[in-house]
Amino acid sequence: MLPNIDNLSLAEQVAQIIVVRASGYLFDHQIKYPQWEAPNAKLQHWLQNLGVGGVILLGGSAGELAWRSQQLQKWAKIPLLIAADVEEGVGQRFSGATWFPPPMAISGIWRKNPSLAQSYAAQMGAIIAQESVAIGINWVLAPVVDVNNNPENPVINVRAFGETPAEVSQLVAAFIGGAQAYPVLTTAKHFPGHGDTATDSHLELPVLPHSITRLAEVELPPFVEAIAAGVATVMTAHLLIPAWDGEFPATLSYKILTEELRQKLGFQGLIVTDALVMRAIANRYGGSEAAIMALEAGADILLMPVDPEQAIAAICAAVDSGRISAARIRASVERIWQAKGKVFAENTQFPVENSVYAIASPTSLNTVTDILQDSQTVSGSLPLSLPPSHPKFHNLIVVDDILDTKFLDRQAPAITIPKGLGYQLQLLDQNSGINLHQENKISEDSLSFTSLLPSLDESDRSDTLLQLFIRGNPFRGSAGLNQLAEQLFEILLKTHRLQALIVYGSPYIKERLFASLPPEIPGIFSYGQIPAAQKIALAALFGK
Repeated sequence: MLPNIDNLSLAEQVAQIIVVRASGYLFDHQIKYPQWEAPNAKLQHWLQNLGVGGVILLGGSAGELAWRSQQLQKWAKIPLLIAADVEEGVGQRFSGATWFPPPMAISGIWRKNPSLAQSYAAQMGAIIAQESVAIGINWVLAPVVDVNNNPENPVINVRAFGETPAEVSQLVAAFIGGAQAYPVLTTAKHFPGHGDTATDSHLELPVLPHSITRLAEVELPPFVEAIAAGVATVMTAHLLIPAWDGEFPATLSYKILTEELRQKLGFQGLIVTDALVMRAIANRYGGSEAAIMALEAGADILLMPVDPEQAIAAICAAVDSGRISAARIRASVERIWQAKGKVFAENTQFPVENSVYAIASPTSLNTVTDILQDSQTVSGSLPLSLPPSHPKFHNLIVVDDILDTKFLDRQAPAITIPKGLGYQLQLLDQNSGINLHQENKISEDSLSFTSLLPSLDESDRSDTLLQLFIRGNPFRGSAGLNQLAEQLFEILLKTHRLQALIVYGSPYIKERLFASLPPEIPGIFSYGQIPAAQKIALAALFGK
């Protein structure tokens, strides 16, 4: 199935180390991110004529992706690695499949019951791997192995399996073990550890200022465990780590990728860069130079170079000039061949028409429910008792961006359950243009606030359910409360209108807000933001 490497030209070998981004949708007019996702004609040219070695997909339904992956494999000159960022389940990226709460939910369980948490992590790894195989994905870009010990981390945050090396090490090893029952590659990311930063590397280059001793004690142990568990690939971090290399970020550092990861930790699998289009790299080094430098550092696969064709040409020119040896390219291709040989030799992909039966099975959905229930926390007086004669309740929902919120629609439990109990919906985001401060003082009587929540008699003030959907995410730029959410919470407390608070997403925001809640006001926290999380949280609130 795989050709002899000796029969490939230099350009064909170089193309095999390139992984390009593509839309999971079948048709060009459905492309959501045209700056990163090529139209089908260009994508087919890259795969069929240039021999690009892999694709990372985003968007579409799970059923659609089963067709899309077969289409891409038919176009490819050489069988493809097809990857996806499915850290929270295949359903996180491709609708219809199983969508888990973020991995940090399992760490919340680990602190109470480590063996149960490890079981959940293993089940999560197995379900993600099984559903990936069913729709043609053979490379799972998970688990996140970073130790998120910085609450202000805007990019890792709840994507991590915890805040200590011990919990992260145990849970990622369990995840990898669960996934290994299926013919997929797993990925430990982001080496050597992106957890203790307050900068999003999608936007800028973070600096990790710790000593070598500290790195060995905190950042590295989970990677050591992941390697011991048999992880197939390790993804680099776009971080500057002066203790090891004061000049180049990890993705471009020979000292970090070759001397630390290859030689000291003994990792023999594939080293893949994080996306080279991220600003921490692209803005500083340019597309072609970054691709060359990553190979010089020891990377085997270049993920999302700025321009794939230019990257291939630049690398070939670097070989011709003697800057990179042909043997260096071949060594990476040989590792890629080993990985592809594994997934294609073992892969027994379902026919497309049967793949649906492996997606979102009752067992998988029950696992999601169990994790959500066991990781949820509550406080205050529950269940909430609603007086039958109350004239009006308000369901105030705050999200980061209404236009980019996959977990809320007209049928979302966060909307329909309160509506069925007589609540009036108000949905807001940071773009709503509402300023609730007047002269830096919170004002109940401000025009903006009274237009949202009309005045009530002093005798009956607790009328507002506040639901906040806030967590750290790539490109968000912050892990904290947006200004609107913070102001609304403060006003509702001051005016005695806060009936109950539900926080979906960040445990750090939960800790901050729950500390201010009077003991009688119900507070519920869920790591998940998905509809299943909403349903479980509201069932706890209303006792139904």
